[in-house]
Amino acid sequence: MWQRLAQRRLTELWRQFPAVLILGARQVGKTTLAKATFPDLPYFDLEEPGTRILFGQDPVFQIEKRAHPGLILDEAQSVPDVFPALRGVIDQERERNGRFLLLGSAQPSLVRQASESLAGRIGILDLDPLTAQEARNGEPSLPPERVWLHGGFPDALRHSYREWWEAYLRTYVERDLPHLGLPADSLLLRRLLGMLAHVQGGVLNLSQLGGALGVSYHTVRRYLSILEQTFLLRRLPPYFRNVGKRLTRSPKVYLRDTGLLHHLLNIGSLDDLDHHPSRGMSWETFVIEDLIRKERLRHPHAQFYFWRTSAGAEVDLVIDRGSSLLAVEVKTGGTGRIRGTQRLERTLDDIGATRAWIVDQAEGVEPLSPRIERRGFATSLDWTPA
Repeated sequence: MWQRLAQRRLTELWRQFPAVLILGARQVGKTTLAKATFPDLPYFDLEEPGTRILFGQDPVFQIEKRAHPGLILDEAQSVPDVFPALRGVIDQERERNGRFLLLGSAQPSLVRQASESLAGRIGILDLDPLTAQEARNGEPSLPPERVWLHGGFPDALRHSYREWWEAYLRTYVERDLPHLGLPADSLLLRRLLGMLAHVQGGVLNLSQLGGALGVSYHTVRRYLSILEQTFLLRRLPPYFRNVGKRLTRSPKVYLRDTGLLHHLLNIGSLDDLDHHPSRGMSWETFVIEDLIRKERLRHPHAQFYFWRTSAGAEVDLVIDRGSSLLAVEVKTGGTGRIRGTQRLERTLDDIGATRAWIVDQAEGVEPLSPRIERRGFATSLDWTPA
């Protein structure tokens, strides 16, 4: 079983709030994390028909009946009346924290219900796929390259990720999206996913995507929102600072899991990946997502951006903690001493960042200047931005 870094954050929220909501994509490991962290709490899956009927008919009675010492309610969006019922039960003992753990696949109404009914009473944890560090800790012989190829979903990592992702997408479109209240045309969504894979990491152009698909940009925007709300897509916004430069103002778009990206690009092995034209962008995605997943657990309020000027100056990832900025450039392969350190130094001044990392596939850590260092990903799995 994988030891999740999010377990520490989950226990912190459990001590701070009467209820905690774990949000994440289907099959990302929410149930496993909940049961591993709180093995003594009774568990109920609200998607199971009998359980859904019980909690749907009289949620207050069912919650009070089982509320000691606490309760895990999986797929909480299946019974919307659970949220106002929880509010009443919580308010009977308002000072008591760590009572109810809710699990749910992402959708706007679920977050809205939790925010409206349980405002000030619930903490929210977004659970991401496995980081390379988590995968290695769970299976020490597992090389980072396999995590890069297969992606971070536990079952995709264990088995054939091509077969797993094809089954996942079929279930996702035909069952999960309608169940979440997000109906979508399956053929159009698959075509859009394929197009996004081929423009991975590019600046978003809704009109261009809509023209290629033969639909309006409004339709594309709605489908992108569906993919984002279900944790398959990331829109990385540009970082703005009051400087006299023309900056890119549209977000970049990434399919968040490299296993999904490689499946859509028909990449079946590391050898295929090594010779594929999207190799560099795939590696950039892998590093950016790995950093974001770990950084959010240490600094939950951090914000993430990219930086690009019309003159070509660019930083792949800007991590903003409010008190400091870190710039990250991602390079494919072992780069040795990086050229262009002076350019990156000037970019740090423009952004206002205090330091920068250049992450590549080489070994070790190498200082390049007082503010810039090169970090080999393969030998630095345990690091997060400090």
